[in-house]
Amino acid sequence: MDAFYASVEQRDDPSLRGLPVAVGGSRERGVVAAASYEARRFGIRSAMPSVTARRRCPDLVFVKPRFEVYKAVSAEIRAVFTSYTDLVEPLSLDEAYLDVTANRTGLPSATHIAQEIRARIREICGLTASAGVSYNKFLAKLASDHRKPDGLFVITPAMGPAFVEDLAVGRFHGIGPATSAKMNRLGIFTGRDLRDRSLAELQGHFGKAGPFYHSIARGIDQRPVRPERVRKSIGAETTFAADLTEIGPMGEALAPLADKVWRASEATGLRGRTVTLKVKYADFTLVTRARSAPDAVRDRAALERISLDLLAGLFPLVRPVRLLGVTLSGLEEAAAEPRRQMELGL
Repeated sequence: MDAFYASVEQRDDPSLRGLPVAVGGSRERGVVAAASYEARRFGIRSAMPSVTARRRCPDLVFVKPRFEVYKAVSAEIRAVFTSYTDLVEPLSLDEAYLDVTANRTGLPSATHIAQEIRARIREICGLTASAGVSYNKFLAKLASDHRKPDGLFVITPAMGPAFVEDLAVGRFHGIGPATSAKMNRLGIFTGRDLRDRSLAELQGHFGKAGPFYHSIARGIDQRPVRPERVRKSIGAETTFAADLTEIGPMGEALAPLADKVWRASEATGLRGRTVTLKVKYADFTLVTRARSAPDAVRDRAALERISLDLLAGLFPLVRPVRLLGVTLSGLEEAAAEPRRQMELGL
């Protein structure tokens, strides 16, 4: 989807159309969750501090997020996808992979299907979507970004290997900023540079990710589209209105985070063995502390207690704290309660 959250807001409020819009908190400690294309022209992007966004665009209009609305629209879009194929792998509320090798409509090509899907989304939701069509997930993702917004691009098998040659590795899906910077330090700037490195060399520098980088530099990606993606973690975080320095107020802030994480844990039927505390300092330095146990965390109180223990280990503080987060990972299905035979007098 194109600038999904912001586009939904512009759809529902015509007065926002054509304006630079940021979905997120406008207060000093706020963060941009999404930016309209009008806002992106000023260099505004998601995860940017709101004060930075406002500095870049004084006329920026902030809109509070309405996640329940976004989820409802996402469900409508998902219904469009599943009318063509069961093989839908969601990446987020606004993005998914579809394997249409066998499609329900009998359309002759993936490009025809992409065209139809985009038209149906516009008709049903009043929103635009961009599609990437290719023979694997990696190239389809690259293609989907190639002509945004409201675009469609196809990368055929004949085009695939050459298509990635001149792309900066920072544009490769699966290569984040830290890995991109490491590659640059090694003299790897483009897909061609990456392709010229041996598998052994990439494994030496990047470990088990090395074979993946070796393959995508050649336009190869064997990952299947998985309709049911395994959830790896459940988390919540909060940014404080003012930096905190005392353990008391921070401990109090952990309680609602533990509530939120545990509610999600119960709602999904998942339990986790690892609790991770995320701390962002006033200078935006980020640290994490984690504790793992042989068995899953048994209740909300234990989750909060472990989080508090991890927090205490950071004191005395090196600098004030602007954000705290709690994550539960190492997830598994919760064990069912053991059945007891009912006692019935004879």
